Amino acid sequence: MIIFNSLADIPADFGPSIATIGNFDGVHRGHQWVTAEVVGQARAENIRSIAITFDPHPARVIRPESSQPLITPLPQKLELLAATGIDAVLVLPFTTELSHMTARAFATEVLKDALHVTQLHEGENFRFGYQAEAGVESLEALGRELGFSVRVYAPRHLRGETISSSRIRQMIAEGDVTHVRALLGRSFAICGTPASGRGYGTRYTVPTINLAPYTELLPANGVYITELTVGTGTSSETFDGVTNVGNRPTFGADSFTVETHLLNFHPIDLNESTPLTLTFLRRLRAEMRWPNPEALKEQIGRDVTKAKRYFNICRAVGSKLHSARP
Repeated sequence: MIIFNSLADIPADFGPSIATIGNFDGVHRGHQWVTAEVVGQARAENIRSIAITFDPHPARVIRPESSQPLITPLPQKLELLAATGIDAVLVLPFTTELSHMTARAFATEVLKDALHVTQLHEGENFRFGYQAEAGVESLEALGRELGFSVRVYAPRHLRGETISSSRIRQMIAEGDVTHVRALLGRSFAICGTPASGRGYGTRYTVPTINLAPYTELLPANGVYITELTVGTGTSSETFDGVTNVGNRPTFGADSFTVETHLLNFHPIDLNESTPLTLTFLRRLRAEMRWPNPEALKEQIGRDVTKAKRYFNICRAVGSKLHSARP
């Protein structure tokens, strides 16, 4: 997948193309459906497919006082978009100047002149231009004038839930990491590095890893069954885990931590720049204050037992499914 970080990066001979525009926060099943249609149509016509997105999120420029944490920060979003098979992504720097661009100017300068768009695929609630002046009807009119067609998509639903970034964000913030998997099309995960000052060296021998401070969306405070992937690519290794998201109230500490106890741990190579991916599988319980460290230790033992049972069941079911395949 090619990534363009500005209009100036786009070569003059790019296009014709089929495009979709959005923030794509979460790259959820609704986004995946639209991008699959874009990719399929572009391949059928032997032309380019491209997604147009923005960084930072427009709300952080237009309404910084009320902007929400992201489900997927830009690097993770780009990885997920690449997995859809789309040919290119244009990441437009969202500035005050861009926010004042009219709908006509955007359609002309970006869609027509830079990308040579022949089709644009958008959700029915799509709005663009200065102060969100234009909706899909205006977009269709501009398309007829500038030479591209518009395909409009109704919102997707699954098990009675509307698939949207706002609904997914709400579910994660409530700690509902089990049900959000259906809307995302995968388990919710965050990417980071180990926290500094924890004694991480060339060889790490303690089965607990704290994540560095994370400023985007996290599940509600509590204890979760998780998987922690250390490293990337073929050299990575994934451990079963139990993760506490919160403030460790039993110890009277007021410092927020995302702390993972690794169940099948063995010494690993780790330093403060090692990439970590923490995947949330199931919520075990809310954060609680225990009367003493001994009571907390007993509860952690119960948490670990539940997590091990969960992983054993998952592997047994997975093994049966695998053996049943022809």
